[in-house]
Order: sequence, then structure tokens, then C-alpha cells
Amino acid sequence: QAQLTESGGGSAQAGGSLRLSCKASTYLYAGACIAWFRQAPGEERQAVAAIHTNGGTGFYFDSVKDRFTLSQDNGQTTVHLQMDSLKPEDSAIYYCAANEYLRKSDCTGRFLTTTIFTWWGQGTQVTVSP
Repeated sequence: QAQLTESGGGSAQAGGSLRLSCKASTYLYAGACIAWFRQAPGEERQAVAAIHTNGGTGFYFDSVKDRFTLSQDNGQTTVHLQMDSLKPEDSAIYYCAANEYLRKSDCTGRFLTTTIFTWWGQGTQVTVSP
């Protein structure tokens, strides 16, 4: 069974930190590209980072590079997104998504679009105040 459950999020001031977690079912965590997307009001849902559960190093878009960090907890089949140096423009609903057919080499860049990902979490709100 494929399932993603997000937790974390909430409110922070600019410059602060938050951590999001995406718990994946064992089926997905066994081998999938797991990506974090975000969607602000009136905007399209866009990817910010991704990692392949089979030893991926993580990919980050420029908007979050050097501020956000992906990590894995294999025992909990969970991918974390540590968000530091938050900015008001990071405010959005954050979603984790997974595709078990996306290879490690393709868990990056141009492949990280909403149409590629089959499985989605319910979303969690992140609000950053100035």
C-alpha cells in the first residue's frame, strides 16, 4: 500500500527554522523518489527538493539551496525537510510526493513536476512572518 503522511510545519519568524516530516509506507520507502512541493495562494505547485530513498544525496532548487536540508530516518521510513533561514516567501502549503518508478538519476531537476508524481501527502501549512 502506498501512503504518505506529513507532519510538522506551523509558524515561524523570518530567519527561524521549521522541520517537516514525510512518513512513507514501507512499499514506497523501499525505493522511490520523494519530493517536497509547495504551493502559495494563487500560484502553481512547485518542487523545492527531492531525494531518492535508495541512497540519494538530495536535490535542491535554487530558491531553497543552502537553507533547506533533506535527511532520511530509515527506521521510521521518514524523509525530513529541515528548513532554516526561513523567509516570508517560503510561506505555502508544503506537500510530499512519491514516485516509485523514478530512477535515482532522474530524481532531480526537470523531472520534479506535479504530473510525474503519483502519490501525495495531505499537505501542511508553513507560515513565515517578517
